[in-house]
Amino acid sequence: MDARGPSSDSSPWMPFESRRRARDEKRDAVLRTAVHLFLEQGYHRATLNEVAERLNITKPALYNYFRGKEDILFECWALGQERVDDFIAGIDAAGGTGLNKLRKLIRAYAEVMTTDYGASLVRFDPRDLTEKNSRVVRAAKRSIDRTFRKYIADGIADGSIGPCDPKMTAFVIAGSLNWIGHWFQRDGAMSAEAIAGEFTERLTEGLAVKSTRRVASTPAKRKKSSGGTR
Repeated sequence: MDARGPSSDSSPWMPFESRRRARDEKRDAVLRTAVHLFLEQGYHRATLNEVAERLNITKPALYNYFRGKEDILFECWALGQERVDDFIAGIDAAGGTGLNKLRKLIRAYAEVMTTDYGASLVRFDPRDLTEKNSRVVRAAKRSIDRTFRKYIADGIADGSIGPCDPKMTAFVIAGSLNWIGHWFQRDGAMSAEAIAGEFTERLTEGLAVKSTRRVASTPAKRKKSSGGTR
């Protein structure tokens, strides 16, 4: 007779890693549903009851994952900011000219703006957060602005970007990119990638220093004399 003990698969207790994964997946589902609802209806009009209804759970079940509506709002913003921080770190690590870094930043930022979490960076009002969380948001916005300015200043210094005011140029670029979060539609005529490419081209074509190399001209051929020899 087989003396082996019961298989671990028959245990009524879900392994810790599986429990944690299941909890994380449910938490992510709450965030995805909430951020979509907040963007669709506006933060103040959307309710946790509606979030729960869309997830087919009870409202009290939401409090297993978040303390309240403001907590969800801040987490949605944080996920968008995390993506921005990640690609800025990658750009810094890769190096390159200021123009090259600026173009990478514009492309990546534009693509993030086409996502729900990215749109939350510009569509949600920090004043709806606690004072502590609002300070975090304002500090992050200043950090993004400094990054744009730095890449522009780096480009001016290394000659890849023509002379300009880094502060005002950064305002123009960031303002254009942030607006994507307000008007982008997934079922629109252009994909997120196409929009990012178009913005990258349009927002840097006037900044890039044009090549000053001259093409050597071909010497003009000497005209033959039409007169005969004397």
